[in-house]
Amino acid sequence: MEELERSLNFIEQIVEKDLAEGVNDGRIQTRFPPEPNGYLHIGHVKAICMDFGIAEKYNGVCNLRFDDTNPVKEDTEYVETIERDIRWLGFQWGHIFYASDYFQQLYDLAIRFIKAGKAYVDEQTAEQIAEQKGTPTEPGVASPYRDRPIEENLRLFEAMQRGEIEEGKMVLRAKIDMANPNMHFRDPIMYRIITSHPHHRTGHTWNVYPMYDFAHGQSDYFEGVTHSICTLEFEVHRPLYDYFIDQFSGPNFCGLSPYGPNYRPKQREFNRLNITYTVMSKRKMLQLVKEGLVAGWDDPRMPTVCGLRRRGYTPQAIRTFMDKIGYTKVEGMIDQGLLEHTIREDLKETAPRVCAIFDPVKLIITNYEGEGETLVAENIDGHPELGTREMKFGKELWIERGDFLEEADNKFYRLSPGGREVRLKASYIIQATGCEKDAAGKITTVYATYDPNSKSGTEGGNRKTKATINWVECNSALDAEVRLYDRLFAVENPSAEEGDFRDLLNPESLVVKNIKVEGSLRSELHAPVLVDGIEQENHYQLLKQGYFVVDPDTTSEHLVLNRTCSLKDNYLK
Repeated sequence: MEELERSLNFIEQIVEKDLAEGVNDGRIQTRFPPEPNGYLHIGHVKAICMDFGIAEKYNGVCNLRFDDTNPVKEDTEYVETIERDIRWLGFQWGHIFYASDYFQQLYDLAIRFIKAGKAYVDEQTAEQIAEQKGTPTEPGVASPYRDRPIEENLRLFEAMQRGEIEEGKMVLRAKIDMANPNMHFRDPIMYRIITSHPHHRTGHTWNVYPMYDFAHGQSDYFEGVTHSICTLEFEVHRPLYDYFIDQFSGPNFCGLSPYGPNYRPKQREFNRLNITYTVMSKRKMLQLVKEGLVAGWDDPRMPTVCGLRRRGYTPQAIRTFMDKIGYTKVEGMIDQGLLEHTIREDLKETAPRVCAIFDPVKLIITNYEGEGETLVAENIDGHPELGTREMKFGKELWIERGDFLEEADNKFYRLSPGGREVRLKASYIIQATGCEKDAAGKITTVYATYDPNSKSGTEGGNRKTKATINWVECNSALDAEVRLYDRLFAVENPSAEEGDFRDLLNPESLVVKNIKVEGSLRSELHAPVLVDGIEQENHYQLLKQGYFVVDPDTTSEHLVLNRTCSLKDNYLK
């Protein structure tokens, strides 16, 4: 039992303790509550894996709830992308809710607070309210409107909702304690006026909108959430979360929950995710997108879910990464190398291998006769169960320029005149005989002879050579564009650096090349396969180059491949 406890993260320990004690009648219900004002990033994925993972592990339910209380920043586009990203990650919610589902209940609750003398309408400016809140070591100063009569507060709040009060002129504040050492208790704002933007679901029905601290806990309560799990920055908000929940058990607020008299949600917090060489601030990401410093929210250099997906990360690799880093109450910085290591380990077992030539030079096999032949190669060497592919072979091939030297020493084992044997991957052994150059002295063509009895997979093909090189047959080769992505920023922690974070961008984060690839990739020029409405990504290892994924920019005439990661893994070092 002791060993089992050590394998659980601290949130799971809390859940198991609650189950053992029969808290909330043994029900487990979580929720993932994104605000639909942008795209999900890998930090959100950590919360998704926790929220949905707890529900899966303990036979509970996790609902998706959109925290749509600010119509200025929210849009249906974000709702749709969030749903798609969660499904792509492999999770399924129990129900979809919106904070806007509870606008009437929250408004009615605010009226109850006013009638109980626990809320008042304040006409101070935002700057005045901030100034009179005091400091963590000095108490705040009461608003001059704090003790206005209940009837006047009701009249003004209802006028705010009717749209009779100008935006920014009034707010509704909870009347709690202006001397409380927790600044969040110093009469927090419950409602503000927003008339300039219609809500993406309710249109112009509402002119007042609840603040996060008032809406969030109450939404949990209305839904029957048992474990409200969030990141550490909300730890200081937890007493206020509990305060508002406590009001439901008072004489003015009884009977609001269908989950029984002993029900109450519990908020718990874990460390957020910070990764090297990127930014996790939604505001900074928005700047990068709007200023054209990246190609959009799904730019493969971005830490967004859609960006990671376009880069070639798989749901399984991302979820494995979350398992590796774990959940604690200590903030830290995770090395991006661990994320790269995780996807590399995943693709190593699943990505078919293909030949690609990045810096091509023509190789002519002078003693090869005939129009060519079709060879068969395993998708992953040593794993015939993972299938095979056909490779066209002929007299003229493309090879890497760096695989040939006209004059080479004994430490160079690849092609060079002088009788050295080199194997062409999955095919024949050849020997270089010479080369041809242009007027500038650049090699344009390499000449070689081959041994027709050295074909891989045949009795004569067992002969060993010191080097094997990649190739693609000229007539069947496919032209492709490869996008070589690297880390977005040139410094490890751009958020901690002084100055403009945009000046820290890595100028080498994207390099584009035109290459030659095997004709077997011609199938990628067709429409992608859809599963549950989501396009399926196809991953490949381009031999000696790295792991790549087919990009959505691919057309019927133009293949585009994105590099997911290199073959070399520096993380373990």
